[in-house]
Amino acid sequence: MISKFETIWAGRKLSIETGRIAGQAHGAVLVQYGDTVVLTTAVRADAPSNMDFFPLTVQYEERMYAAGKIPGGFIRREGRPSENATLAARLTDRPLRPLFPKGYKYEVQIITTVLSTDQQNEPDLLSIIGGSAALSISDIPFLGPVGAARVGYIDGEYILNPTADQREESLLDLTVAGTKDAVIMVEGSAHELPESVMLGAVEFGHRMLQDTIKLQEQLVAVAGKPKHHFDVPEVDEEFTARVREWLGDKLKEAVNNPDKVLREEAIAEVKANLIAAMISDDVADPADLTGAVAREFETLLKEEVRNRILNEGVRPDGRGPKEIRPVSAEVGLLPRTHGSALFTRGQTQIISVVTLGTRREEQILDDLGMEESKRFMHHYNFPPYSTGEIRPLRGPSRRDIGHGALVERSLLPVMPSEEEFPYTVRVVSEVVSSNGSSSMGSVCGSTLALMDAGVPIKAPVSGVAMGLVTGPDGKYVILTDIQGIEDALGDMDFKVAGTEKGVTGLQMDIKTTGITFDIMREAFEQAREGRMYILGKMLEAIPEVRSTLSGYAPRILTMKINPEKIGAVIGPGGKTIRAITDATGSQIDIEDDGTILIYSTNAEGAEEARRRIEMLTRDIEVGQVYTGKVVGIMPYGAFVELAPGKDGLVHISELSDTRVNRVEDVVKLGDEITVMVTDIDRNGKISLSRRAVLTGETPSSRQSGKLAVASGSQGSKPSRGGRPSGKPRSSER
Repeated sequence: MISKFETIWAGRKLSIETGRIAGQAHGAVLVQYGDTVVLTTAVRADAPSNMDFFPLTVQYEERMYAAGKIPGGFIRREGRPSENATLAARLTDRPLRPLFPKGYKYEVQIITTVLSTDQQNEPDLLSIIGGSAALSISDIPFLGPVGAARVGYIDGEYILNPTADQREESLLDLTVAGTKDAVIMVEGSAHELPESVMLGAVEFGHRMLQDTIKLQEQLVAVAGKPKHHFDVPEVDEEFTARVREWLGDKLKEAVNNPDKVLREEAIAEVKANLIAAMISDDVADPADLTGAVAREFETLLKEEVRNRILNEGVRPDGRGPKEIRPVSAEVGLLPRTHGSALFTRGQTQIISVVTLGTRREEQILDDLGMEESKRFMHHYNFPPYSTGEIRPLRGPSRRDIGHGALVERSLLPVMPSEEEFPYTVRVVSEVVSSNGSSSMGSVCGSTLALMDAGVPIKAPVSGVAMGLVTGPDGKYVILTDIQGIEDALGDMDFKVAGTEKGVTGLQMDIKTTGITFDIMREAFEQAREGRMYILGKMLEAIPEVRSTLSGYAPRILTMKINPEKIGAVIGPGGKTIRAITDATGSQIDIEDDGTILIYSTNAEGAEEARRRIEMLTRDIEVGQVYTGKVVGIMPYGAFVELAPGKDGLVHISELSDTRVNRVEDVVKLGDEITVMVTDIDRNGKISLSRRAVLTGETPSSRQSGKLAVASGSQGSKPSRGGRPSGKPRSSER
């Protein structure tokens, strides 16, 4: 049976439908908003897995036909997910994952397929709603529904679900996901907005997403399936007591160590000794008991870390809740790169490197969006040695792509415009050591590297990751600058990046069923204090952006010409522009509006390219002085090339300030001579004079008895009087 419910949401129709498509999935919905349509399905395995974690996978499939496009590349079909698809899959996963029951081990797969997009209403938002709806009507246990909304900020007002066009004007692009009672996930970027505005946006988004929850509840009421039963692992109190008794204070002593490596080694040793002590020779299945002991140990480890933070205000490394690990920064680390920095905070260490390129090196985007390219890129690499591990290197993971995009969003609001800085900019952050908050470390390292490279960012950006530990009685502690163990065992990962003026990037994931706005308000303020402290340490290394670029970075000169003269610069079949690039070693890009970008690692080559283009496009005017090459000799004079395709005639009587019998007595083919334009007739034929440059006396002034002094290309413009008797007209070759 087909069931469909719809509502008007931010002025557009939102509908959720089930029962017409993908009937064999355990849950399947079509979600439509405007002309954007996604199909989201949820399927579970028939039996629980033996994994130590909940095996949930979320996939987001972009179909290029959805936007009326054919995929690029040789095979002309969709292949590996684009970066945008990977980010959309993560955006869907993060608010859904915390709402599965504890102990549920059945493998679950959620797939969103984008079937249609109007390129104004983003399908990633519908993927969250669709994933929640598919799970809610299926037999899979799920503590939803989850709603989602996008928030913009234009002219001091919050905008619900701004279209792509509106987002161009918006100072905020924020996605909020949550249940009826609490926020679960927040992600977005902002143009240096105050924390109060950001918190207001989260509250606004949570109110507005309630409409999507109501729609799902209506669908569940008529199409929801009974949830299947699964066995929740029972707690063996006697077994737990035996483990606690053996551990005593051993676990507490192992946990409380400021060094991550030593702490992990101590914890691993205690765990191994515990397992050995619990297993006797007469145990029927040692493997099962080993697993049970390991699970109990992890439970008690989490309890130990959280209780000490809640009850004593002391973290595993001995810090207080607001204390930040030691911070250091260094710039100019690498000699041949365009900009580099080393940022260290505790045992997290980032090398960030900037490369400046030309317009031709922009990233070409082949996805469902309207943008075809981007000129600022940040890439994040997390090699296994950064945590002392071994694993295959198989390209960037979803986490790498997600962290790289978070840093990119956080820095983009302070990047200079193309008019201010016409470079393509790529920043790569290498995580060489990690103990938590490597993405915010990458924000700091990338900022330092950009400043070292001379990129005129509007303001430096710092970032910090906040954590949360909550107790059963409502007690909570907010942690500044969380490390790995606090991230893994805590209730929140709240990353905030921004300038001294305000927030530029935000990402929040909750591992419980949600947090209050009071906690969020406090976390924002505590994060600001942390960011300002870190920013101060960064500015000790480099107080301001370098005034010059690296000697190894390409130089870019920008000039503007009359669009009607673009053809003169390009030349027939590109002959002219190729000649300029070959002669000067420069790259030249020409825009339709007449903007010309000249790229060269050699400043002299770039200037020479600009001079040649100016000569090609400058209007020839009477009184101007040029240096040109003799390209033709006739008995009555010499033809001089003023610019490619533009010649003028120097009559034999104007070659010298003395009598000339033969043209060849003064000039030869290929000679460069300086001449003045003395006349341009109505047919465009140009008359030149070398004699006027030598004496300052033009033909017209000689005729009138006056003196006109040549003063370069800005010299005085002589009268267009008649030519001396018998002087032939000049001609353009």
